[in-house]
Amino acid sequence: MNIELNHRQRQILERVDAAGFVAIDDLAAEFRVTPQTVRRDINSLCDRGLLRRLHGGAGPPASSVRNIDYSDRRVLHPEAKQRIARAVADYIPNGSSLFINLGTTTEAVAGALCAHTNMRVITNNLNVAVLLCAQPSFEVMVTGGQVRPHDRGIVGAETADFISQFKVDFGIIGVSGIDGDGTLLDYDYREVRVAQAIIANARRVLLVADQSKFTRNPMVRLAHLSDIDVLFTDRPPPAAMNAILTAAEVEVRLPAAQCEPGAENGADKAIRAIPRATATEV
Repeated sequence: MNIELNHRQRQILERVDAAGFVAIDDLAAEFRVTPQTVRRDINSLCDRGLLRRLHGGAGPPASSVRNIDYSDRRVLHPEAKQRIARAVADYIPNGSSLFINLGTTTEAVAGALCAHTNMRVITNNLNVAVLLCAQPSFEVMVTGGQVRPHDRGIVGAETADFISQFKVDFGIIGVSGIDGDGTLLDYDYREVRVAQAIIANARRVLLVADQSKFTRNPMVRLAHLSDIDVLFTDRPPPAAMNAILTAAEVEVRLPAAQCEPGAENGADKAIRAIPRATATEV
């Protein structure tokens, strides 16, 4: 079933992703509606498997084995994903070669890259391929493998083998969760194999992950934060993650809260540089 979420329901999901639990009375006060209205929203989201009912409120679905449907993930945290995407696009120069894997955030990055020129892109994401193949100066290659109907992702041993034939400037990957010890996690082991091939064959690995990924714990091990070079996220990572990021020498880049005056087209700009493993606003 694919019923579009209303604005309040999207906001509820985003608050659960950020906090792990939301109270009905707090939501009612925030949205200026009755508790009964909030309960109806929560019941609808629970019926779809997007939330779990808890006493006095709701929390994330208790599953480490099944991801939220792709169509529903597309409408979660749209502003954060777009800001991350613009930051990545600002980071990558024209004339680069890229891997781009599956995910709604990587799809947003592909959209932000459409203003670039002379790019060479290898992807197992048909949504990304459709976005980028319309650019006349782009060369887009699609991997072989099995197409998943729910998200148009291509997975399988053939996919990883195809990627392993290349060495590119940047590998852009998304993940479903980041564990407290810095382990990068996902739900589908076939998808994980592809991401691991991207990490192994990119000169610089860029991880795109909004803050909700720090509260999710899928069961399939993909890699570790030490395997990436730059983390693009929308807010500073949890304090407990700082030591791991520092030890791994990961550069963290954050979209600026506000653009500089006169910034063209509202794009986020680099406003300061600070040491690796701390947050750079872009």
